[in-house]
Amino acid sequence: MLDINWLLYEYNSLPIDTLYQIMAVRQEVFVVEQNCPYLDADGYDDRALHLCGVWEGNIVAYARIFPPKIKYPEASIGRVLTTNHVRGKGIGKELMNCAIAHCKQRYPNTSIRISAQSYLDKFYSELGFRIVSEQYLEDGIPHQEMLYV
Repeated sequence: MLDINWLLYEYNSLPIDTLYQIMAVRQEVFVVEQNCPYLDADGYDDRALHLCGVWEGNIVAYARIFPPKIKYPEASIGRVLTTNHVRGKGIGKELMNCAIAHCKQRYPNTSIRISAQSYLDKFYSELGFRIVSEQYLEDGIPHQEMLYV
């Protein structure tokens, strides 16, 4: 397994170079790789915690963490990604376990809701999430809401 350095930032404490890397990897994965043109800068970054997995000086894993009542009544995790350099090495699972742990620590009396791409439902189910909505399209990609209790 790779030795990933996990860093958690509040928006106002994000170094500008780190913010640039975050935006670049989000565009690389969600816009370019998934061929899905959409506005990534959605106005929520300033209310999120930013969990970055750094390896060899580069962000290779990332997720946004929200307190309750920002995106959903519950705490939530979104913009979950790993770069193609580290896929298949268990980093996605490590990222989500770290994000879940931060949610539990910071928001102990709430569940965690995600909007998951449908093809990843097995991955999220194995982490303890369960499907709680019908499938819907988000930016042309099938999704469903999942809940971790």
